[in-house]
Amino acid sequence: MPTETQTPPKTDLRQLAQDVLDRALKAGATDAEAVVYEGDEFSARVRLGQVETLKESGSRAVGLRVFLSSGKAQRTASTSSSDFSDDAIQHLVDGALTLAKITSEDPFAGLPEREEFGQLPGDLKLYFDDVNHLPPAERIEIARRAEAAALACDTRIQNSSGADFDTGTSHKILTNSRGFTGEYRRSYCGFSVSPIAIDEKGGMQRNYWYSSARTIAKLESPEEIGRIAAQRTLRRLGARRVPTQKASIVFAPEIARSIMGNIFDAANGDAIYRHATFFADMLGKEVAGSNITIVDDGTMLLDNRGIQTGGFGTVPFDGEGLPTRRTVLVDKGVLQTYVNNTYTARKLNMRSTGSASRGLAGNPGIGAHNYYLEPGDCTPETLIGDVKNGLYVTETMGFGVNLVTGDYSQGASGIWIENGELAYPVEEITIAGNLKDMYRNIVAIANDLEFRSSSAAPTMRVEGMTIAGA
Repeated sequence: MPTETQTPPKTDLRQLAQDVLDRALKAGATDAEAVVYEGDEFSARVRLGQVETLKESGSRAVGLRVFLSSGKAQRTASTSSSDFSDDAIQHLVDGALTLAKITSEDPFAGLPEREEFGQLPGDLKLYFDDVNHLPPAERIEIARRAEAAALACDTRIQNSSGADFDTGTSHKILTNSRGFTGEYRRSYCGFSVSPIAIDEKGGMQRNYWYSSARTIAKLESPEEIGRIAAQRTLRRLGARRVPTQKASIVFAPEIARSIMGNIFDAANGDAIYRHATFFADMLGKEVAGSNITIVDDGTMLLDNRGIQTGGFGTVPFDGEGLPTRRTVLVDKGVLQTYVNNTYTARKLNMRSTGSASRGLAGNPGIGAHNYYLEPGDCTPETLIGDVKNGLYVTETMGFGVNLVTGDYSQGASGIWIENGELAYPVEEITIAGNLKDMYRNIVAIANDLEFRSSSAAPTMRVEGMTIAGA
């Protein structure tokens, strides 16, 4: 049985980051940035009550980004290593500087200005000790209970793809040559179950449900998750195709969040300056209906502003050391800003939105924090009840989104709606439209916003899309 591992004191990692930074500056770097990461992960998979896999791992790594100034431009390069020995650290530093000397000059490269650095104060509720303190046997038992509950729901559920229980903790330190040093720890735990149902004709269907949180105390009941997973699976039995047509389409929350996530990708500063998105040159213009407000908020705390959230995307600072913030991307249909890191902000003559994402190697990217579509006022039942004929989409397949043109086409399954009621399951169809039209044709938004990850959207209804079927 795996045993818990002890995390070295924070000061060990902090000192390592400072040492890497000092060596880089001493070796000739004009500016430098060091990231040190340490994490632990646990994963157990149960199928039909038996443990199939059991994993526990720990990782430590350091990343270095260096800059060599050349007038108004800079050369930059990065390296990373999981070896913390003195020789390995020296090799890390030497490698970064060697690479930087042969890279192209870039007038937009460089660390943020000193006055831009900062971090959110106080306890953001990102880390809870109970994630590691729960004995492995109890973690496995939660997965077993969820699967057993799903199997007990209905005689048509006699098999399972399994149930998982996962935990993870991480510790990250970022320091740079412009005086910023920040660190935080995060925890995660969650479990899921995927039952398989079979109908009288031998047709099989599978679905899932899950619970996730930063602390064990916030996880939902395994029995309740198992029951919901079973219901989601059973309602797919007897699925059929429907004729090709245009109809109202209602997107379940887990699908709606993916569609609204394309707004973040389309507003990505990197895509904007490359003119690789249909949002290019749309700043300050209407890109969606007046009922659409999209927010990316890196400051959310548990149950902040009455919205059920675990703050999965909350961090005190972004990947470059800028304080995270609340950014309204789209306000009542109007595109308010692009999402930028320091590099793309300079390219676009804008300011960073605190959206830099940073791995150990490579330049910072752009990532969302807690990203969501603001909810409407009606219940999902009321929203569906207003549909005479349409499709309630519960799953999409494939990658059918073109952010340059906005074209959208994906395989889908769900439940057909007749006279405001969920009538029968549907599969083997494709839904298609264009995101530019879809965002303007969201005619109703429900009030069921719920965060189960760092992005969320409520149930929503879109008009004007095509269903390609029989």
